[in-house]
Amino acid sequence: MSLPDDLDALARSVIDANRYMTLGTTDPDQRPRVSPVYFSHAAYRRFYWVSSPSAHHSRNVTERPAVAIVIFDSTAEVGAGHAVYVDATALIVPDEELPRRCAEAFAGIGPDATAFAPEELSGDADLRLYCAKATGFEIHVPGRDPRYGSGVDTRRPVSP
Repeated sequence: MSLPDDLDALARSVIDANRYMTLGTTDPDQRPRVSPVYFSHAAYRRFYWVSSPSAHHSRNVTERPAVAIVIFDSTAEVGAGHAVYVDATALIVPDEELPRRCAEAFAGIGPDATAFAPEELSGDADLRLYCAKATGFEIHVPGRDPRYGSGVDTRRPVSP
């Protein structure tokens, strides 16, 4: 089975089909740190999640905003999975932007997810809204793909 002609559309479908992303941040000693977070997105360019500012990954974002994200279906059968890799810059959403950003972040969430109000995520709230602005995208290409494969798994740039 080969990847489709439109890899950008494949990237969009992977992002739309999944609710969790793996967020990669960097510890103070430069060690990588990965965390699964429930996310939503806006136009495939901004990825939102809610987290405690005291969480390890949140502290890392505050100190080192460059992040890496991978979105994939961990239940896919061997050889049938697809993954999207995202390079991004993340930040805690400032209080003055929360009305607009909450409306954007919670517009398309699932029925079991919580749509937070701006006042629940501002000031000294236990939870805050975070946003990662994408700077680059790649899609996983299996090495055996008849059209795009090279014998080893690689990544191809996409623009969802």
